[in-house]
Amino acid sequence: MKIATFNINSINARLETLISWLRAASPDVVFLQEIKTTADNFPFLELQMAGYHAELVGQKSYNGVAVLSKEKTKVVCTALEGFDSSQARYLEVELSQKMSLASVYMPNGNPKTSDKFKDKLSFMSAFNKHAKKLLLEKEYVVLGGDFNVILQDSDVYQPELFKNNALTDEAARKHLTALSYMGFYDAYRMLHTDSGYTFWDYTARAFESDFGMRIDYLFLSPKMADLLQECFVEKSLRASAKPSDHAPLVALFDV
Repeated sequence: MKIATFNINSINARLETLISWLRAASPDVVFLQEIKTTADNFPFLELQMAGYHAELVGQKSYNGVAVLSKEKTKVVCTALEGFDSSQARYLEVELSQKMSLASVYMPNGNPKTSDKFKDKLSFMSAFNKHAKKLLLEKEYVVLGGDFNVILQDSDVYQPELFKNNALTDEAARKHLTALSYMGFYDAYRMLHTDSGYTFWDYTARAFESDFGMRIDYLFLSPKMADLLQECFVEKSLRASAKPSDHAPLVALFDV
């Protein structure tokens, strides 16, 4: 089974690239973030023709998350208790009644002196509470998305530039690290020790210079972690024409 997460930075702007990748890579499930559209403008037909069902929580021009899957899924949660539900940042579905899958788009939080940072910590607190409950109720869980947290200094090309950034804030790092204390596993770090960058800014030839950061993750429950075979960043999409500033993170499971 192949599961991927991809901050697409507008699905309608990158639809041709997405469809081409879906057909070539054939993932079973894809978590999308920043789809930046509502259901009335979502490309259901094009995705269906490519072999995928789609569920989404949309928001016009901002945010928005979706789950694409070859098999039909059941939507079980579209917002986190205790967080502003007008921000489309969380979508949880069930696959075959035994696997819980969630697409997550955490707030960036910058600047730290603004309400945006308060939103970030509020979301992370609500998310952790929900994730803990989910882990107690389900054996097979995958939480994937753009978490907007650089967990370690080694996860960014030049850490000193991000000392006062919300992505490296200690409170944000503690919230994300708490997932591992609950029992979740960071899929990429289970198999790799390299940088594993998933994001490169559009400016200053960042991708060509590998000025990147690791902010996209797949977190696995213990039983899903036991099934993990491979995890990699699909950098070719970042090098494509009119790319997203993120690249997909892909995991293969023995399912």
